[in-house]
Amino acid sequence: MNIAPEIQALQADMQRWRRHIHQHPETAFEETATARLIADLLQQAGIEVHQGLAKTGIVGVLRRGNSSKSIALRADMDALRIQEQNRFDHASCHSGKMHACGHDGHCAMLLGAASYLAKHGRFDGTVYFIFQPAEECRAGAHQMISEGLFEQFPAQRFGMHNFPDVPAGHFAVKTGPMMASFDCFEITLQGQATHAAMPHLGNDVLVAAAHLITQLQTIVSRQIDPADAAVVSVTQIHGGNTWNALPDSAVIRGTFRSFKNSVREQLEQGIRHLADSVAQGFGIHAKILFNPENPGYPVTINSPEETASAIRAAIAVAGEQCVDTAPTASMGAEDFAFMLQQKPGCYIWIGNGSSGGGCLLHNPHYDFNDEILPLGAAYWVKLVENELPG
Repeated sequence: MNIAPEIQALQADMQRWRRHIHQHPETAFEETATARLIADLLQQAGIEVHQGLAKTGIVGVLRRGNSSKSIALRADMDALRIQEQNRFDHASCHSGKMHACGHDGHCAMLLGAASYLAKHGRFDGTVYFIFQPAEECRAGAHQMISEGLFEQFPAQRFGMHNFPDVPAGHFAVKTGPMMASFDCFEITLQGQATHAAMPHLGNDVLVAAAHLITQLQTIVSRQIDPADAAVVSVTQIHGGNTWNALPDSAVIRGTFRSFKNSVREQLEQGIRHLADSVAQGFGIHAKILFNPENPGYPVTINSPEETASAIRAAIAVAGEQCVDTAPTASMGAEDFAFMLQQKPGCYIWIGNGSSGGGCLLHNPHYDFNDEILPLGAAYWVKLVENELPG
């Protein structure tokens, strides 16, 4: 590892910040205390702070020298609506909310890099430190962009996410698709309610829902080219509230993902067609909504030049043998993709180590690996110094 002693010395601070954020998780567009802590730490480091984009977003601005060049580094701030099952001292104190995806660690690493660069940074230009709300399903990046992020802070964009089962001390990144698109669907089946003992007098929406859920799984296996990756997952079903009555409605919710826009369109058309067909077959009505809570995330696509820059920085701090430049793209999704649609950039994975013991993303036993905090901060610093040479 090639990590400056001054960055290594920040580990205790980064761990303290990370664990405080972990203990006090806040979900989409509610990250007020998290944003206040970040703004205070940036200001203490002498960094100019801008607040208010997408309600709770923070952008720190650090300038050196006379160059007009700039770079933007982004970390996400929000937690998930998951009940934490860990029992350590820094476990969530907010019932039903948890940092189960490592955004607490992402904030701490970027804060560590900002602190180092403010005091020791050797660069010529402007660094924007973007702390973004609402990455989880609510498209906070899209909101920041729509409110003027790129007009106020124009720069190439770089993002980073921890990844379980990538070894600690390693990075993974490549040009092209890194993460899949993400779309949601909600299907409401409307029929005739009746007594459970007299099903012939109504239209059983629950039986129809069961058929539809099974049929949805045929979209990928029978409609999508086997050479193209795609996923359709039903994640919720709601219907009925008593033992002896068939309800008049049922709601099915889920997600679909792919790496190509053409496949994304096929999936949407397939879901719509099957919902309408099954409903017609059972004599009921289907109402279909796509992305009722967000605009749908595009594919996260890394641009060649910025990916090469990320690889150089990662190799400089971790060593060539610790940087995987041909990882398998993930069917997970990331709203950093909205930023990459607007400006070229790169999204890299930093290894979080083994997923043993439930340390998987979006798992109630997950916790960020504090040992990788200095490596993540060192990567950000090296990226800045490479792209804005002083």
